[in-house]
Amino acid sequence: MSTGKTLPIADLPQDDPRVKQLNVKMKKEGYKPDALIEILHNAQNSYGHLPLNVLQYISKALKLPPSRVFGTVSFYHFFSMKSKGEHTCLVCTGTACYVKGAQKLLDSIEGKFGLKQGQVSEDGKLGVQAARCIGACGLAPAAIVDDEVQAKVIADELIAKLTSKLEAHEQN
Repeated sequence: MSTGKTLPIADLPQDDPRVKQLNVKMKKEGYKPDALIEILHNAQNSYGHLPLNVLQYISKALKLPPSRVFGTVSFYHFFSMKSKGEHTCLVCTGTACYVKGAQKLLDSIEGKFGLKQGQVSEDGKLGVQAARCIGACGLAPAAIVDDEVQAKVIADELIAKLTSKLEAHEQN
């Protein structure tokens, strides 16, 4: 039975707005273990990734063993325990995309930015990921730049788009 108060877990600073938002979400879900995936999404949207201390906090709040929380995070590709960068580029490497040039896209990114899949630039501005399939086979080769699907991607155009986003970021 909930008393309406935030659970007294001292692992995270309670005055942090991200923690407040996480507490509101967990309370809204009634601290039910069945809401784990929704709560993890909420936390990742707030933090940009899922830091270890946040996962421990969620584990305690939902009264779940840490293995269940970590198992869920490691099972689903859309969860990440490390920062993906302020700007992200996810290249699909599924069969259709691979055949139509996904590796060339990854090679071009590495050549221009020095980043391989799974890496984030030292300044944290750009992260490069690869996924086995994003479900856009008819758009091959496909990539997702900052949550925007790019269809029939040409390497030079992808590099130009990423460069433009990074330059625009520097100007702001």
